[in-house]
Amino acid sequence: MSCIRSIVAVSFLASIGVSTAVTAQEMIADTTARKQPLTTWGVQFEEFEYRYSDDDEELGVWNADAFYGTDDFKVRLLTTGEYEIEEQAYETLENQLVGQIPISKFFDAKAGVRFDTPEGPDRTYAVLGVAGLAPQWFEIDANLYVSNDGDTSAELDAEYELLFTNYWILAATLDASVAFSEDEEIGVGKGLVSTETGLRLSYDLIDRAFSPYVGVVHERKYGDSADLAEASGGGTEDWFAVIGARIAF
Repeated sequence: MSCIRSIVAVSFLASIGVSTAVTAQEMIADTTARKQPLTTWGVQFEEFEYRYSDDDEELGVWNADAFYGTDDFKVRLLTTGEYEIEEQAYETLENQLVGQIPISKFFDAKAGVRFDTPEGPDRTYAVLGVAGLAPQWFEIDANLYVSNDGDTSAELDAEYELLFTNYWILAATLDASVAFSEDEEIGVGKGLVSTETGLRLSYDLIDRAFSPYVGVVHERKYGDSADLAEASGGGTEDWFAVIGARIAF
Protein backbone atom coordinates (compact mmCIF):
# COMPACT_ATOMS: atom_id res chain seq x y z
CA MET A 1 0.00 0.00 0.00
CA SER A 2 2.82 2.38 0.94
CA CYS A 3 4.42 1.66 -2.44
CA ILE A 4 1.22 2.63 -4.25
CA ARG A 5 0.95 5.82 -2.19
CA SER A 6 4.52 6.74 -3.11
CA ILE A 7 3.85 6.20 -6.81
CA VAL A 8 0.70 8.37 -6.64
CA ALA A 9 2.58 11.16 -4.80
CA VAL A 10 5.44 11.14 -7.32
CA SER A 11 2.99 11.24 -10.23
CA PHE A 12 1.11 14.16 -8.65
CA LEU A 13 4.31 16.17 -8.11
CA ALA A 14 5.49 15.42 -11.64
CA SER A 15 2.20 16.63 -13.09
CA ILE A 16 2.49 19.90 -11.12
CA GLY A 17 6.05 20.39 -12.38
CA VAL A 18 5.07 19.78 -16.00
CA SER A 19 2.07 22.11 -15.71
CA THR A 20 4.22 24.87 -14.20
CA ALA A 21 6.85 24.50 -16.90
CA VAL A 22 4.23 24.65 -19.66
CA THR A 23 2.63 27.74 -18.12
CA ALA A 24 6.02 29.49 -17.82
CA GLN A 25 6.85 28.60 -21.41
CA GLU A 26 3.51 30.01 -22.58
CA MET A 27 4.20 33.26 -20.72
CA ILE A 28 7.64 33.55 -22.32
CA ALA A 29 6.19 32.89 -25.76
CA ASP A 30 3.31 35.34 -25.28
CA THR A 31 3.22 37.49 -28.43
CA THR A 32 -0.09 39.24 -27.85
CA ALA A 33 -0.34 43.02 -28.21
CA ARG A 34 0.14 43.60 -24.48
CA LYS A 35 3.60 42.04 -24.72
CA GLN A 36 4.74 44.09 -27.73
CA PRO A 37 6.92 47.24 -27.39
CA LEU A 38 4.89 50.42 -27.03
CA THR A 39 4.86 52.53 -30.21
CA THR A 40 5.20 56.26 -29.63
CA TRP A 41 5.35 59.33 -31.85
CA GLY A 42 5.70 63.06 -31.44
CA VAL A 43 7.03 66.39 -32.68
CA GLN A 44 9.20 68.74 -30.66
CA PHE A 45 10.93 72.06 -31.26
CA GLU A 46 14.01 72.39 -29.06
CA GLU A 47 14.44 75.86 -30.55
CA PHE A 48 11.82 77.98 -32.28
CA GLU A 49 13.08 81.52 -32.02
CA TYR A 50 13.71 85.03 -33.31
CA ARG A 51 17.28 86.35 -33.20
CA TYR A 52 18.47 89.95 -33.43
CA SER A 53 22.22 90.50 -33.83
CA ASP A 54 24.56 93.32 -32.85
CA ASP A 55 24.81 94.06 -36.61
CA ASP A 56 21.01 94.48 -36.89
CA GLU A 57 20.62 91.09 -38.57
CA GLU A 58 17.26 89.38 -37.98
CA LEU A 59 16.90 85.60 -38.16
CA GLY A 60 14.16 83.05 -37.72
CA VAL A 61 15.73 79.88 -36.30
CA TRP A 62 14.41 76.40 -35.57
CA ASN A 63 15.69 73.04 -34.38
CA ALA A 64 12.95 70.41 -34.61
CA ASP A 65 12.54 66.64 -34.36
CA ALA A 66 9.70 64.31 -35.41
CA PHE A 67 9.91 60.67 -34.29
CA TYR A 68 8.00 57.39 -34.59
CA GLY A 69 8.79 53.95 -33.19
CA THR A 70 9.55 51.99 -30.05
CA ASP A 71 12.31 51.93 -27.44
CA ASP A 72 13.99 49.23 -29.57
CA PHE A 73 13.90 51.14 -32.86
CA LYS A 74 12.89 54.68 -33.70
CA VAL A 75 12.77 56.66 -36.96
CA ARG A 76 13.57 60.36 -36.60
CA LEU A 77 13.27 63.33 -38.96
CA LEU A 78 15.45 66.19 -37.76
CA THR A 79 15.42 69.67 -39.26
CA THR A 80 17.40 72.81 -38.42
CA GLY A 81 17.61 76.12 -40.23
CA GLU A 82 18.26 79.85 -40.16
CA TYR A 83 16.11 82.19 -42.24
CA GLU A 84 17.25 85.75 -42.93
CA ILE A 85 14.12 87.84 -42.48
CA GLU A 86 15.29 90.98 -44.31
CA GLU A 87 16.83 89.09 -47.23
CA GLN A 88 13.96 86.56 -47.26
CA ALA A 89 16.42 83.72 -47.83
CA TYR A 90 17.72 80.66 -46.00
CA GLU A 91 21.16 81.09 -44.47
CA THR A 92 21.26 77.39 -43.57
CA LEU A 93 18.83 74.51 -44.03
CA GLU A 94 19.60 70.96 -42.87
CA ASN A 95 17.36 67.87 -42.80
CA GLN A 96 18.22 64.40 -41.52
CA LEU A 97 16.38 61.07 -41.69
CA VAL A 98 17.88 58.51 -39.30
CA GLY A 99 17.11 55.22 -37.61
CA GLN A 100 17.98 54.97 -33.91
CA ILE A 101 18.58 51.98 -31.60
CA PRO A 102 19.72 51.74 -27.94
CA ILE A 103 23.32 50.66 -27.29
CA SER A 104 23.34 51.22 -23.51
CA LYS A 105 21.07 52.43 -20.70
CA PHE A 106 21.86 56.06 -21.52
CA PHE A 107 22.92 56.17 -25.19
CA ASP A 108 21.44 55.40 -28.61
CA ALA A 109 23.26 54.88 -31.91
CA LYS A 110 21.85 56.36 -35.10
CA ALA A 111 22.54 56.14 -38.82
CA GLY A 112 20.94 57.68 -41.87
CA VAL A 113 21.21 60.46 -44.41
CA ARG A 114 21.45 64.26 -44.24
CA PHE A 115 20.42 66.81 -46.89
CA ASP A 116 21.85 70.36 -46.77
CA THR A 117 20.94 73.53 -48.64
CA PRO A 118 23.69 75.89 -47.50
CA GLU A 119 25.00 79.00 -49.25
CA GLY A 120 26.33 77.40 -52.41
CA PRO A 121 25.67 73.93 -53.90
CA ASP A 122 23.44 71.43 -52.10
CA ARG A 123 25.11 68.60 -50.22
CA THR A 124 24.10 65.05 -49.22
CA TYR A 125 25.80 63.21 -46.35
CA ALA A 126 25.82 59.78 -44.79
CA VAL A 127 25.31 60.07 -41.01
CA LEU A 128 26.61 57.97 -38.13
CA GLY A 129 26.26 59.15 -34.55
CA VAL A 130 25.35 58.67 -30.91
CA ALA A 131 22.95 60.58 -28.67
CA GLY A 132 22.18 60.32 -24.99
CA LEU A 133 22.81 61.42 -21.44
CA ALA A 134 26.44 61.68 -20.31
CA PRO A 135 27.63 61.75 -16.65
CA GLN A 136 26.68 64.91 -14.72
CA TRP A 137 23.45 65.11 -16.79
CA PHE A 138 24.93 66.53 -19.99
CA GLU A 139 22.80 65.82 -23.07
CA ILE A 140 25.16 64.83 -25.89
CA ASP A 141 24.59 64.45 -29.64
CA ALA A 142 27.75 63.59 -31.64
CA ASN A 143 27.75 62.85 -35.37
CA LEU A 144 30.16 61.93 -38.15
CA TYR A 145 29.29 63.00 -41.72
CA VAL A 146 30.62 61.87 -45.10
CA SER A 147 29.43 63.92 -48.08
CA ASN A 148 28.62 62.70 -51.58
CA ASP A 149 31.92 64.32 -52.63
CA GLY A 150 33.87 62.34 -50.02
CA ASP A 151 34.37 65.22 -47.58
CA THR A 152 34.21 64.25 -43.90
CA SER A 153 33.21 66.32 -40.89
CA ALA A 154 31.99 65.92 -37.33
CA GLU A 155 29.61 67.79 -35.07
CA LEU A 156 29.11 67.87 -31.31
CA ASP A 157 26.02 69.30 -29.63
CA ALA A 158 25.96 69.49 -25.83
CA GLU A 159 23.32 70.87 -23.46
CA TYR A 160 23.08 71.24 -19.71
CA GLU A 161 19.94 72.32 -17.84
CA LEU A 162 20.11 74.06 -14.47
CA LEU A 163 16.78 73.97 -12.61
CA PHE A 164 16.20 77.03 -10.42
CA THR A 165 12.69 75.73 -9.66
CA ASN A 166 10.43 73.11 -11.23
CA TYR A 167 9.41 75.76 -13.78
CA TRP A 168 12.38 78.12 -14.25
CA ILE A 169 15.22 76.44 -16.20
CA LEU A 170 18.51 77.84 -17.49
CA ALA A 171 19.85 75.88 -20.49
CA ALA A 172 23.47 76.20 -21.61
CA THR A 173 24.28 74.89 -25.11
CA LEU A 174 27.41 74.32 -27.17
CA ASP A 175 27.44 73.33 -30.86
CA ALA A 176 30.82 72.77 -32.49
CA SER A 177 31.72 71.51 -35.97
CA VAL A 178 35.04 70.24 -37.33
CA ALA A 179 35.96 69.46 -40.95
CA PHE A 180 38.59 66.88 -41.85
CA SER A 181 38.73 68.13 -45.45
CA GLU A 182 38.03 71.41 -47.20
CA ASP A 183 34.87 72.27 -49.14
CA GLU A 184 35.36 75.83 -50.42
CA GLU A 185 32.11 75.84 -52.41
CA ILE A 186 30.09 75.97 -49.19
CA GLY A 187 32.62 78.01 -47.19
CA VAL A 188 34.03 75.19 -45.08
CA GLY A 189 37.76 75.07 -44.33
CA LYS A 190 39.77 72.25 -42.81
CA GLY A 191 39.92 72.18 -39.00
CA LEU A 192 37.59 73.77 -36.46
CA VAL A 193 34.82 75.34 -38.55
CA SER A 194 32.50 77.08 -36.09
CA THR A 195 30.98 77.15 -32.63
CA GLU A 196 27.65 78.34 -31.33
CA THR A 197 27.15 78.86 -27.61
CA GLY A 198 23.94 79.94 -25.94
CA LEU A 199 22.16 80.63 -22.68
CA ARG A 200 18.36 80.46 -22.57
CA LEU A 201 16.16 81.05 -19.52
CA SER A 202 12.80 79.31 -19.95
CA TYR A 203 9.58 78.94 -17.99
CA ASP A 204 7.50 75.76 -18.27
CA LEU A 205 4.15 77.38 -18.92
CA ILE A 206 2.38 74.12 -19.86
CA ASP A 207 4.42 71.31 -18.28
CA ARG A 208 7.24 70.66 -20.79
CA ALA A 209 4.90 71.09 -23.77
CA PHE A 210 5.25 74.88 -24.07
CA SER A 211 8.18 76.74 -22.53
CA PRO A 212 8.82 80.34 -23.68
CA TYR A 213 12.36 81.62 -23.18
CA VAL A 214 14.74 84.55 -23.63
CA GLY A 215 18.48 84.31 -24.06
CA VAL A 216 21.70 85.19 -25.80
CA VAL A 217 23.64 83.32 -28.52
CA HIS A 218 27.22 83.74 -29.76
CA GLU A 219 28.35 82.43 -33.16
CA ARG A 220 31.96 82.32 -34.40
CA LYS A 221 33.89 80.89 -37.34
CA TYR A 222 37.53 79.85 -37.13
CA GLY A 223 40.66 79.32 -39.23
CA ASP A 224 40.21 78.66 -42.93
CA SER A 225 36.43 78.86 -42.60
CA ALA A 226 36.74 82.39 -41.18
CA ASP A 227 39.07 83.34 -44.05
CA LEU A 228 36.57 82.02 -46.61
CA ALA A 229 33.75 83.97 -44.95
CA GLU A 230 35.74 87.22 -45.01
CA ALA A 231 36.75 86.65 -48.64
CA SER A 232 33.06 86.40 -49.59
CA GLY A 233 32.20 89.58 -47.67
CA GLY A 234 30.65 87.87 -44.65
CA GLY A 235 31.35 88.17 -40.95
CA THR A 236 33.12 85.75 -38.63
CA GLU A 237 31.46 86.54 -35.28
CA ASP A 238 27.99 87.55 -34.11
CA TRP A 239 26.09 88.10 -30.87
CA PHE A 240 22.32 87.60 -30.85
CA ALA A 241 19.52 88.45 -28.46
CA VAL A 242 16.98 85.60 -28.55
CA ILE A 243 13.30 85.16 -27.81
CA GLY A 244 11.46 81.93 -28.53
CA ALA A 245 9.82 78.80 -27.15
CA ARG A 246 10.28 75.07 -26.72
CA ILE A 247 7.25 73.23 -28.03
CA ALA A 248 6.27 69.55 -27.89
CA PHE A 249 3.24 67.75 -29.37
